[in-house]
Amino acid sequence: MKPGFSRRIFTAGTFLGDVGFLLGRIPSIVGALRDERISRAFVEKIMTVTSAVNGCTYCTWFHAKQAVASGISEEEVKNMLNLQFQADATDFETPALLYAQHFSETDRTPDDEMTRHLLDFYGERTAGHIVLFIRMIVFGNLLGNTWDAVLSRVKGEPAQGSSVVFECVFFLLTFWFMLPTMILSRQKSTKRSLPGATPDQASVREER
Repeated sequence: MKPGFSRRIFTAGTFLGDVGFLLGRIPSIVGALRDERISRAFVEKIMTVTSAVNGCTYCTWFHAKQAVASGISEEEVKNMLNLQFQADATDFETPALLYAQHFSETDRTPDDEMTRHLLDFYGERTAGHIVLFIRMIVFGNLLGNTWDAVLSRVKGEPAQGSSVVFECVFFLLTFWFMLPTMILSRQKSTKRSLPGATPDQASVREER
């Protein structure tokens, strides 16, 4: 992509595909939320690590905040944002976090071996739920990134390969919640940052 906007974004096809995928799996998502093996803190770790890879400022801000609220220390959140989570994660959490990182880095095309390891370690039910959580947050990440791509186009720096027609449709579909999200996250950016946050993580703030 053109320097100045290098984050992964939706195309019309991937957007419609992901919406269809998630809508068709609402019962499974409800089941994932009820999986006793996946705690709230575990979910937030998955969300934070995935968001760190995809670089969505809105998801990173929100899930870092939620991670702290779930009982995770600010130092551990900082490590997750820097993808240095293995020292803090439990043995039970590490395979899922590694898979979340790999899934995002490969643009949702994980190696078969990695997927088999996830299934072998957690079993089909819990592994399926972990993948669902990853797919959900990847959708949120690309949603936020695509919103920023629209803003970047307005500034004269369109994302390479992005369609102005799709961006217009995307804006009309999402402005009602993305605009308040953007405003809220920027308001929080006036608050102090998490310790050790990088410049790319400057929007991740905590309101005390």
